[in-house]
Amino acid sequence: MALANETEPEQAALSRPTGELHGPDLKSSAALVIEQGGGPVLYAKNVDAVVPIASITKLMTAMVVLDAQLPLNERVTIAAADLDDIKGTRSRLKVGTALVRGELLRLALMSSENRAAAALGRTYPGGTRAFVAAMNQKAMELGMWRSRFVDGTGLSSENVSTAQDLVKLAEAAYQYAAIRQYTTDSDHKIRLANGKTVTYRNSNGLVRNPEWRIGLSKTGYISEAGRCLVIQARIAAKPVIIVLLDSWGRLTRIGDANRIKRWMETLNFERAASRPGS
Repeated sequence: MALANETEPEQAALSRPTGELHGPDLKSSAALVIEQGGGPVLYAKNVDAVVPIASITKLMTAMVVLDAQLPLNERVTIAAADLDDIKGTRSRLKVGTALVRGELLRLALMSSENRAAAALGRTYPGGTRAFVAAMNQKAMELGMWRSRFVDGTGLSSENVSTAQDLVKLAEAAYQYAAIRQYTTDSDHKIRLANGKTVTYRNSNGLVRNPEWRIGLSKTGYISEAGRCLVIQARIAAKPVIIVLLDSWGRLTRIGDANRIKRWMETLNFERAASRPGS
């Protein structure tokens, strides 16, 4: 559900892809593919639409936690305040579960664990309100002018952004080694106080696909946002950021990512074949 907005001149210029005129037929309502590090836009679709971003929010959550240099080995206990009273989602982290902050950060990023993300915000100096203020301050520092955060989980549909802003978010998040590692781990086991071992898996199955070289990944879903995906990957020898928002089908965001990959690889092959002497 896009919110009305004005298109600033520099943003309008960015939304026009350079290079090929015909891109892949994507099912996501908004999409942006850009060469990492200030390179050209390779594909753009509705990049200025302000929409809910669901758990893509957790990339900002992680940066704020890491920027605060809170001890990652400090134990944090899941509290009743961390329960989801917005969507009523469930969690295997029961109230009273204690894990070190680094484990909570890993689960929030890798498996989109909502109670883990809520606990990270609640235990921030000054509490959740100060944490959300820090998220919005960080967004302003990154030039994410059309983004707004109201919680650290992404469960609220009031967490909104644009594809253009999320490229900036992904570029910044990629600079954190912990975020790169935690978002691309395929799975992780934790041991609960009762001795039971619980296995969490990455919510993005592409990290387990050997044909992909992914350096950062985050999925998101609430009904208002649809299926969302942000990844950094190396495709056709290029490091790229891919943002896919509001994919209508359960597997469509993965399908769109694969369509982008095949399209880029085909273009690269065609260019190589057209060079003199090839």
